[in-house]
Amino acid sequence: MDEDVGVMAAPETGEQSSVAEIVDWVARGIIEGRLRPGDDLNSVDLAKRFGVSRTPVREALFALTREGLVDWSPRRRPRVAAMQLKEVREIYALRALLYGQVSLAIVEHATDEDIAALWRAHGKLAEVAANGDVDGYFWANVAFRDEELRVSRNGIFKEVLDSMRMRTNRLRHLSTSLPGRLQRSCTDHQRLCEAYAERDGVLAAALNRSIVMGALHAIEAAWDSLR
Repeated sequence: MDEDVGVMAAPETGEQSSVAEIVDWVARGIIEGRLRPGDDLNSVDLAKRFGVSRTPVREALFALTREGLVDWSPRRRPRVAAMQLKEVREIYALRALLYGQVSLAIVEHATDEDIAALWRAHGKLAEVAANGDVDGYFWANVAFRDEELRVSRNGIFKEVLDSMRMRTNRLRHLSTSLPGRLQRSCTDHQRLCEAYAERDGVLAAALNRSIVMGALHAIEAAWDSLR
């Protein structure tokens, strides 16, 4: 997958390039569930995997610690951070509010071509959902959300949501992987695109908030089995 998981920008040369590569690999592992909460992130093993010294590995793990994906407590080895349900609820409550506003901005500013672009993004969602491809659907959904932010033409919404990107992507992949979520999500996004096409901002905002909170409710219902 070529999609951006929200890594920090870095030049494509030298150690900074290595830092970005390590951040991307570890973040994808956590987001897609290959690295589980509590798993050790051994800096020596990572250095060998990427053919680098331990310095860029440590920088990458520090970056992931700031993003909330890695727990690196004093005198302990870094490990994949566990999630707390209170934090999950707070993140989703904020996202629901923001995406309601994103929908209102889309209806206000979107051109016909913008609406067509959202439909194309939804078409990719439908394609991978039909194949039952959880990872493919997740990344297609990331692309759909990015398209919404582009069409909204609101830089502040994008800045705030991008600042939460890695942490929310982990949760979004988790909700996508739960039973029955692919088709439900795909249907909800189709209704959202229809509201955009009809230029109904109130309906679109309500649907978008419902999509976000529906994902939260799915996580809450499965929480005991996820820990």
